[in-house]
Amino acid sequence: MNPHYRCSSIRLPWWDYSQAGWYFVTVCTKDRRCVLGEIVEGKVVLSPAGLVVEEEGRRTATIREHVSLDEFVIMPNHLHGILVFTGGAEKTSHRDVSTKANLKPDSLGSIIGQFKSVCTKWIRGSGVGPFGWQTRFYEHIIRDESSLGTIRQYMMDNPVKWELDANNPKNF
Repeated sequence: MNPHYRCSSIRLPWWDYSQAGWYFVTVCTKDRRCVLGEIVEGKVVLSPAGLVVEEEGRRTATIREHVSLDEFVIMPNHLHGILVFTGGAEKTSHRDVSTKANLKPDSLGSIIGQFKSVCTKWIRGSGVGPFGWQTRFYEHIIRDESSLGTIRQYMMDNPVKWELDANNPKNF
């Protein structure tokens, strides 16, 4: 890849993304293709690919003792989640998934990378067809209860407000 066109990371360089904290993440499908489901009367109806993503999202917290899943919503072409790191990360199985050498094990980036890789393998292996994720993901460190409440509300309202969502292809 030509480094001239490489975007710098949006991660805070001084923050340890494996330490205890609350993290709001958004992960988008490649080219924001609507392959995870559809919105019907304000409710998300998951596709087979969306069901894989839902299962793996829930599994993320069960296979890592130091991570819990607060809220999680899958949209047609992206997902939102609030991951809670309690600290004291222990070595977890990487489930035959490689991570980039510069990512700290059990960090937010490492976990999201593993999640995306496992979902991609399952979805492609199920015969759904071509599938991929955007290379990066959005994250926000949640620092107080007010911010947490606002983010939770945003996530709950996201399906109802799909017509106005910036990720809705009709709004590109």
